[in-house]
Amino acid sequence: MTHPSSHTNSPSQERRTVVVVGAGPAGLTVGNILRAADVDCVVLETESRRFIETRPRAGVIEEWAVRGLRQRGLADSLTARAQVHSACEFRFGGERFRFDYSELTDHHHYVYPQPLLVTDLVREYADVRGGDIRFGVRDVTLHDLESDPAVSYLDPTTGERHVLHCEFVAGCDGARGVTRDAIPDGRVRIARQDHGIAWLALLAEAPPSSDCVLFGVHPNGFAGHMARSPEVTRYYLQCPPGDDPESWSHDRVWGELRERLGAAGAPPLTEGRLTEKRVLDMHDYVVEPMVFGRLFLAGDAGHLTAPIAAKGMNLALHDAFLLGDALAAHATKGDDTGLEGYSHACLRRVWDYQEFSHFLSGIYHGTASGDPFLAGTSLARLRRLFTSRAAATAFAEQYLGAAAAF
Repeated sequence: MTHPSSHTNSPSQERRTVVVVGAGPAGLTVGNILRAADVDCVVLETESRRFIETRPRAGVIEEWAVRGLRQRGLADSLTARAQVHSACEFRFGGERFRFDYSELTDHHHYVYPQPLLVTDLVREYADVRGGDIRFGVRDVTLHDLESDPAVSYLDPTTGERHVLHCEFVAGCDGARGVTRDAIPDGRVRIARQDHGIAWLALLAEAPPSSDCVLFGVHPNGFAGHMARSPEVTRYYLQCPPGDDPESWSHDRVWGELRERLGAAGAPPLTEGRLTEKRVLDMHDYVVEPMVFGRLFLAGDAGHLTAPIAAKGMNLALHDAFLLGDALAAHATKGDDTGLEGYSHACLRRVWDYQEFSHFLSGIYHGTASGDPFLAGTSLARLRRLFTSRAAATAFAEQYLGAAAAF
């Protein structure tokens, strides 16, 4: 890492208590918590405000996460507009099996697309709480993280390099950001896993075809149906890693969705124009510890969970609650307990969710693996959910994030 003084073009120097890199759910939640506690901070984001408020992303939020947002005054719009889901449906062997997880656990999911949550959080941070957020910054670089931290960036308008000296850096810039890469080799362990499959992620201008999430477990591959709004539906289709999304024509997509989600008595899918087609290779990683010097990672910068179990945004919010509260406690009370225990507290839930995602991947993808043994055991796991209340309850608790992580 370079020292800020080594930069040319007479860098502009400022000081903040916390620099938050990245304006996704994690970074904006941390920023809002700090603003509420009157802690001096700035949020840096490489994209525009319009981009982050419209970028298609996840939409399932767990009940505990909504409760955490509500406790911090960040859930008014979500509470008023989100859909509440209490059940999902598995389709396999040509049959439909409804899984009522609320009946088993008294908990439910909220469906609220991430762009709407980001819009709410930006508005609260920048427009309501007067937070400092800088969009479109370039060449973000971290310096001296173990001694006198600073973050520098290029102003996209003037080309001037700005340097922000700080006490702490919150690395919330996602899987492709710069904060994790600023950690020297050998200072943290990065555990990785590749599932060996991919999902074709689709957005359709079509009303949902069911009142709940659908999971199709089929020899052709997994298929998923998730409502995003009354007019838009998210679909997934299992495909080979590195597949070309352009090879999936409108007719091919809808043909495979009908095949993989087909079941006796199921209404036909409501088709519509496909507005997004992306191939997502299914892989995971976890950084241990999620701290280096005065850099604290949160969200996908510290761990990536494949979207198999819809856990990514929830983990990001969990990290942000812990980190925001810990930084606020340090700045206002001189209490470092939260900072010292941050990584351990995050990783308990991270590994719990990774394990469930790995388990669920076996159920979703085993039937299409080409291995008769894996196919047989995958279907046995799935059938157990509908023959054993104990197995169903345990699954529902993990599915909802309601199981205790210790």
